[in-house]
Amino acid sequence: MNDTWDLSVFYNDFNDPRIEADFDKINALIPQAQALLASGQDAVAVLEQGADILETLQGTLGKLGSYANLTRATDAANPPAMQLMDRVMQLSVPAGMLGNAFSRYVGSLSAEALETAIASSEKLSAIGFSLRRARDAAQHQAAPEIEEWLLRMSLDGANAFSTLRDQLDATLLVDYRGEQLPLSAVRGKAEDPDPQVRRDAYLAELEAYKKIEIPMAACLNGIKGQGLTMIRAEHFDSILAESLFNSNMDQETLDAMWTACRESFPAFRRYLRKKGELLGHKNGLPFYDLFAPLQMGDAPAKTYTVEEARQILLRELGKFTPDMAAFIDHAFENRWIDLYPRPGKGGGAFCAGVEHVEQSRVLTNFTGSLGDVSTLAHELGHAWHNKCMSGLPLVMREAPMPLAETASIFNETLLANALRENVPQDQLLSLLDTDLQNSTQVVVDIYSRFLFESAVIEGKKTHNLSVDELKQLMLDAQDQSYGDGLDPEYRHPYMWACKSHYYIPGLGFYNFPYAFGLLFGKGVYAQYLEKGASFVPTYNQLLRSCGSDMVADVAKSVGIDVRSADFWRASLKTIEKDIDLFVSLADARLNAQ
Repeated sequence: MNDTWDLSVFYNDFNDPRIEADFDKINALIPQAQALLASGQDAVAVLEQGADILETLQGTLGKLGSYANLTRATDAANPPAMQLMDRVMQLSVPAGMLGNAFSRYVGSLSAEALETAIASSEKLSAIGFSLRRARDAAQHQAAPEIEEWLLRMSLDGANAFSTLRDQLDATLLVDYRGEQLPLSAVRGKAEDPDPQVRRDAYLAELEAYKKIEIPMAACLNGIKGQGLTMIRAEHFDSILAESLFNSNMDQETLDAMWTACRESFPAFRRYLRKKGELLGHKNGLPFYDLFAPLQMGDAPAKTYTVEEARQILLRELGKFTPDMAAFIDHAFENRWIDLYPRPGKGGGAFCAGVEHVEQSRVLTNFTGSLGDVSTLAHELGHAWHNKCMSGLPLVMREAPMPLAETASIFNETLLANALRENVPQDQLLSLLDTDLQNSTQVVVDIYSRFLFESAVIEGKKTHNLSVDELKQLMLDAQDQSYGDGLDPEYRHPYMWACKSHYYIPGLGFYNFPYAFGLLFGKGVYAQYLEKGASFVPTYNQLLRSCGSDMVADVAKSVGIDVRSADFWRASLKTIEKDIDLFVSLADARLNAQ
């Protein structure tokens, strides 16, 4: 099995003549669409033909951009990929203006006229939700006379800062024990069984950020500054309001979720302190031991080969449906996954859809921990979600961020619960810890990121934030979320430089969707436990419908009220139950020592 992914489904290489043919196609479609909007034809004809053109345009531009971005994800300084991405970004300006013009056209129709058009056309009925959202979006567009210049300036503004940030992250070498290692490899040592390795890696990581902290701060300030400018031009009250609008989600849902999360923090802190005790710490858990593996009995913490991880996923996720096992096996066999860390490769993990061939590509930085096995389950859950949406128009595959985490979290939960069945008592503690590590990150750490981003945006309204300010805001946010669960002497002041989510132009607050996804996914899993195999078709249809309605209405289709704090409390109670069991088992181990 090859451990790098296959991108030949896009193009043979950067000299493939199909690249130029696709650019020619896009350059021909744009004036064609502009002429259509000015033609004066009846609304049904304009909407049908416009939808076809935009579908082709979006698909072709996405194919070019994905080839460049996926190449850069594993080779950040690849010159042809960077040049191709520059060309795609330049073309995104007229393409973006065309999309805005189409939204303005839809917005110019009365609600009655739009509904009449949708009802009279099978093609328009299939994208009815997207058309209604386009009408809403028309109220949040910059004035036509300035939008081109806003888009063009962003290429050398937020987009350039985002590219620079990724290059800094992927090319940073860390001085670790006398050798130079990629940042992603050093961060991977947070799961090493040797406590001195974890501590040394953490200290080396923090020291390495000093090499890039000034340009990283400039990138963050530039991106958030542009975000504040854009919301004024687009008539949003705040960057958070823009993010909620783009997520098809309302403030009531967000408030209900955060209320329940804050109520649960004492339980999470209890888990962190108890894990700290197990590892010999007196003042809470140091940040460098958040992902420390706990030994299973007298044996050292188990590590896994990729093939072992593959077989675990096939066996355990295949119990949900054999189709899932076949799908995962196909992904491994056909090189959909780029597995290991290496110089020039970005950190973390993600899944990208490859819509033109109904496939996905998954990036991980696999080092052999159980957490890495869980990460594979998570990202392959995204890939399964993409599969469930196959055949839909592209505009109906745009699952909003909160719902986009449903399948990934569901897979993680399936795996975690499957591994616990019939496990010996001395191994249960370790399995619980792996699951609670993830839940802590997605509830507690994500809330700290939400607080940090809120504070950065507020500060940026008056001035550029210095490196020291950003570090302090990060520590303040960690204090408010982790509390006394973390050792105050060993927190992570550079998490703002570590997490790429802060640096995505036009996508503020890419944090709360993870908490939503975890807790919503657990709510969906509870329905699976209640209904068994008969729930599988309902689940797959839920995934298929994620881009077809508002978040609250998609949730309502499976009997979940996301505007009620009680739903979120119920999901969190399942985690708190695991914390209670973890603490009980930990106390038993400590008392036996």
